[in-house]
Amino acid sequence: MTRASGSVRPTPGLVLVVDDNAGFRGLAARVLHGWGYEVIEAGTVADAVSCVEQRRPATVLVDIALPDGDGFGLTRRLVALPWPPRVVLISTDADAGNRSAAHRAGAVGFLPKDELLGGALPGLISG
Repeated sequence: MTRASGSVRPTPGLVLVVDDNAGFRGLAARVLHGWGYEVIEAGTVADAVSCVEQRRPATVLVDIALPDGDGFGLTRRLVALPWPPRVVLISTDADAGNRSAAHRAGAVGFLPKDELLGGALPGLISG
């Protein structure tokens, strides 16, 4: 844990991938590892909250549809933390409304899952 100016900071280079599809989490983890990030995974909102509290990732990729909640609610919860991570919402549903809903929830962006390998994700992660 790093302290600066009396506040707890996220762990640089650590990305949490939150998705109930283990295959997608594994793919995302391999891609992110290839880009030099340390990756942790969660399959539910409850697991994600626990991971964030324990490890404080700098970035969280969050699927919109999760078995115990939704990604928009999780995003609002994460960005309200004293050490808010950058949140990128992801989904197989590329509906344009997801992009604006993601921003309203506090995410830095929305990315359809089929664009995982495109050039947008590294920019969303690093800011």
